[in-house]
Amino acid sequence: MPKSYPLNVLFLCTGNSARSIICEAILNDVGNGKFSAWSAGSNPSAKPHPDALTELLSRGHSIDHYCSKSWNELKAGPEMDIVITVCDNAAAESCPIFPGKSIKIHWPAADPVSVSDQGLRSIAFRKVYDMFYSYITKLVSLPREELNDETILQNICDSGI
Repeated sequence: MPKSYPLNVLFLCTGNSARSIICEAILNDVGNGKFSAWSAGSNPSAKPHPDALTELLSRGHSIDHYCSKSWNELKAGPEMDIVITVCDNAAAESCPIFPGKSIKIHWPAADPVSVSDQGLRSIAFRKVYDMFYSYITKLVSLPREELNDETILQNICDSGI
């Protein structure tokens, strides 16, 4: 990949209502101009989940421009340098594959939307936010030459990088 900044990063899941939007907001806010974050879904919901927006607001993020969208809407947009899927395959959730030559990695996360109890769902959203915030701050801290190494990017969620 060597390319100048910003690098385009797409966070992808099926519904684009919670996890991928949370990641997009975090990276856009902490990326220090090194990244431009996007999110999309293969089968997007009608709108972002209200609890995802509540969590983002509680963490100081603006939510004005976040919406659920299909990855088809990004076909005419910028070329993605990194595509990160965030579905939890361990829960038999099918995560889409994004075509193209970008680096593709997977950061699995359980879907907090699937938690039926409101109190527990709020906790699940906090945990998902905290986990992705940790991954994304590690991503942002990597030296430029490591941002094209698929193994390093994948290992952000598997180790103490």
